[in-house]
Amino acid sequence: MTPSTTTASTLGSATAPERRPVSVIGLGPMGRALASAFLTAGHPLTVWNRTPGRAGDLAERGARVAASVGEAMRDGQVIVVCLMDYTAVRTVLDPPPANRAGRILVNLTSGTPAGARAMADWAAGHGIGYLDGAILTPTPTIGTPSAALLFSGAATAYEAVRETMAALGGTGTYLGADPGRALAHEVALLDLFATSVHGMAHAFALASAEGVAPRDLAPAAVGMSGLLAEMIPRWADQLEAGRFPGERSTIASAATTLAHLIDSAAAHGLDVGALTAAKRAADRAVAAGHGADGLARFATVLRTQGSQAEGRGGEVR
Repeated sequence: MTPSTTTASTLGSATAPERRPVSVIGLGPMGRALASAFLTAGHPLTVWNRTPGRAGDLAERGARVAASVGEAMRDGQVIVVCLMDYTAVRTVLDPPPANRAGRILVNLTSGTPAGARAMADWAAGHGIGYLDGAILTPTPTIGTPSAALLFSGAATAYEAVRETMAALGGTGTYLGADPGRALAHEVALLDLFATSVHGMAHAFALASAEGVAPRDLAPAAVGMSGLLAEMIPRWADQLEAGRFPGERSTIASAATTLAHLIDSAAAHGLDVGALTAAKRAADRAVAAGHGADGLARFATVLRTQGSQAEGRGGEVR
């Protein structure tokens, strides 16, 4: 399959999933949820965590708590890792045990696309099959139909673990051979979430500074947030087509609005860093002749800025 191949499947739909031995490395809240789902599905399970005492009731339910990460990697045919970041993954797994032939490492740690690709190279260098993944839903959904996961990496690795991953429930989408593709989706989605949460917090802070009670603002804010659901697919279509009609709103009008927001927030001593960054992007777009374009044009302006920074060796000025 090519890197652009996307295959969606209902993970929980397998009628007789193969009960392969699984090891889960990392027992934070998500790691414990993953381990619990594998146990519930009947997989022989070994767990390990760098800080002892995190297994909870997993041992009582039949999981083996390994004394070392090496033991965990020897026990499992499928090694599922869910740690803080990719640095932690490399620190914990390197060097892998000698008898690692036939193991497949499924890395569900949050990180960067570049980190996923580097991890895939590490695994290949040690003769370990590798699949990277991203979990898009919170811990309570794991093992239920509401779970949603993305996977990317070698098609052979995905096919080898697809039935095992059925224990996690919900829908899994295979995004192709590029091991960084799942994390590329994740970081983009987290970008949307993080900036939205910051915007929501900033809006409440500004409203409060102007004497507007949070509960008074909330109904209108909910209505405004609903605009995003319509805007996202419309922007996607415009970005794919390279056309940015400005009949609804324009970059030039957005620049003016941003100036008003900056003035209002600064008057109350609020941090205006995010708003100032948005205003700079709007000003660049206007200077480039895109003032009459629609707001989706922002994405191309930001991408152009990123390409220019790469051309300067990554330096952002």
